[in-house]
Amino acid sequence: MQHITVEELKNRLDAGEQLNIIDVREPDEYAEANLGVQLIPLGNIMSMQLDPIEQFKDEELIIHCRSGKRSMQACMMLEQAGFTHTVNLTGGIMAWQDKFGNQKVK
Repeated sequence: MQHITVEELKNRLDAGEQLNIIDVREPDEYAEANLGVQLIPLGNIMSMQLDPIEQFKDEELIIHCRSGKRSMQACMMLEQAGFTHTVNLTGGIMAWQDKFGNQKVK
């Protein structure tokens, strides 16, 4: 597992990179605020419901949650499931909002 800061993520997005990003929070949290990326709750990952992201198994997959703890768990679970390049967004959506407000990534 690697880590990325919100500043690094924003720089890569601003440079036009097409990134694979998922949000592992719960639907009610996603409804309150989100970055405009795919929602796959941590519970789905823990129960190995991985079909929606299977195509990213050998690609970089950036994972975020509220603060970075659940996304770290998700990274570990995905690595056990054979995902080769997981990246945890340090500080999660809270760090993103502190730095960039409610700006979406897509």
